[in-house]
Amino acid sequence: MKYLIFLFCVFSVAQNPYRGYWQQEVDYVMDIRMDVETYRYDGTQQLRYTNHSSDTLSKVFYHLYFNAFQPGSEMDVRSRTIKDPDSRVGDRISKLSADEVGFLHVNDLVQDGKAVAYAEEETVLVVELATPLLPGESTVFDMVFEGQVPVQIRRSGRNNKEGVDLSMTQWYPKMVEYDKDGWHPNPYIGREFHGVWGDFDVSITIDRDYVIGGTGYLQNPEEIGHGYAKKNKKTKAKTLTWHFIAPMVHDFAWAADPDYIHDMILGPNDIELHFFYLNNPDIQDNWKQLQADTARMLSFFNENIGEYPYKQYSVIQGGDGGMEYPMCTLITGEREYSSLFGVTAHELAHSWFHHLLGTNEAKYAWMDEGFTSFYDMLCEAAVLGTENPYSSFYDRYFKLVQSGLEEPLTTHADRFQYNFAYGVGSYSKGALFLAQLEYIMGADKLMKTIKRYYDEFKFSHPTPNDFKRIAEKVSGMQLEWYLNDWVRTTNTIDYSVQKVEEKGGKTTVVLERIGNMPMPVEVYIEMNDGSFDYYYIPLRMLRGEKEFVNQTVTTIDDWAWAIPTYTFEIDNDLDDIKYILINPDGLVADVNPKNDVYYKVE
Repeated sequence: MKYLIFLFCVFSVAQNPYRGYWQQEVDYVMDIRMDVETYRYDGTQQLRYTNHSSDTLSKVFYHLYFNAFQPGSEMDVRSRTIKDPDSRVGDRISKLSADEVGFLHVNDLVQDGKAVAYAEEETVLVVELATPLLPGESTVFDMVFEGQVPVQIRRSGRNNKEGVDLSMTQWYPKMVEYDKDGWHPNPYIGREFHGVWGDFDVSITIDRDYVIGGTGYLQNPEEIGHGYAKKNKKTKAKTLTWHFIAPMVHDFAWAADPDYIHDMILGPNDIELHFFYLNNPDIQDNWKQLQADTARMLSFFNENIGEYPYKQYSVIQGGDGGMEYPMCTLITGEREYSSLFGVTAHELAHSWFHHLLGTNEAKYAWMDEGFTSFYDMLCEAAVLGTENPYSSFYDRYFKLVQSGLEEPLTTHADRFQYNFAYGVGSYSKGALFLAQLEYIMGADKLMKTIKRYYDEFKFSHPTPNDFKRIAEKVSGMQLEWYLNDWVRTTNTIDYSVQKVEEKGGKTTVVLERIGNMPMPVEVYIEMNDGSFDYYYIPLRMLRGEKEFVNQTVTTIDDWAWAIPTYTFEIDNDLDDIKYILINPDGLVADVNPKNDVYYKVE
């Protein structure tokens, strides 16, 4: 109960980050029975849905994700027709037999005791309300449903390649989000998610030999514990019921296997860190090493983003790679340690970027994946001592630009023409949004921006503009131009040293903006004697200037975007200059660094 009270207090403040903001609310009570022989399950769901909008709702929608794992589904066809299919999926769905497919069907549904009309449209259930739901009112849906767990292909499923029996993600009828942009009944084609904040009360009845890890707080450890039935031979029950409560989350996931080893350590702030992994001698050393490092990761994110508010987090072997969920992640575990560390750091960082800052991943995958990637690499550098955490982001982005396949980051996650463009755009270009923002406003102000963003928007659904406005308030700069060009276009950055010449014992430098995207410009000039000058040219539309700490910098006149060249003069004779370099710290993603430098020709 103390967890519920604590999180209710946090949520009651954070759900209104600004005047006029609202978000819908759900409270789920679910009870399911899993047959581990047939991989079928049946369940009941009672859902209290509260309409905090100013709109009257005449219909609602549910996601039925498991229906994607059937031959001929949108996920199947999309995977077989996209030019660069995900190798984990390929044409595997098309080859599933009747006992291998996934399905999720609603058998009965009533609203406040009244029957409603509903229709299953593959992965979306369309429901016509018996009584319209007025603003500020709540209604209760009672549902009976059944499902079959598909052979593990993408995220969810049974019997993954490492032998985990059940990876139960996207497994229940889930209310679709309704926000200021309206409903989001996106078909499940394999990518991103968006969910309604609320409380989950979930009971799972399963074979007594199985161990479960996942979202929420286990309510009855004294009845089942972990491996309880194996230790207590006197019990005659063939099944046991695991009862979980998860306050203020927007999804619920779990995994189960009879061969799970379960370890637990206390992390910072006495957070319980749980680890579930198969009894495989080849991986145990890595999973043991991971435990203390996960505590270090948590400390890093707490310090650099904001305090993790829940009281547990579970790292669970399962799935098909790595995928984040509230209070847990499912990851494949047969990896070299550096890979195991990296994927855990990435998925743990998602606890902040998406599971506490609940952006709509389908619309803003670059915020979810990009911000996470930025912080997981900083975490790796801090904990493992790796160098240059941003370098891979630049390398991948430049390859994307050179490929000619880049699409704007505003592209819906399911609509990218190439998986390559989606992956590099959302992860690497999304991370570069923050790396370059560090260049624009300074590292200190970027860190202050992230922390304020977390403080003001946790437990809500922030948008790109919400983040931009926080950055503007912290920096005193105008940043619409940056958000627009980097996210909504494929404009590139390319500045050059166009000309350097001597005039009357001084040197005139002419710079040129070749790319269509503007940036403030920093210029490093080194002399033959080893001394140097550092010049800062503010971008006029920034309407502000970066503050340099512990660095001597000469700030000169603004550069207006519409003027393609910029000329400035330095007091040194040209013969005194060794070289001139634009973008000396490399944080600007200039697509042609070869023209960023001038060397004096001897």
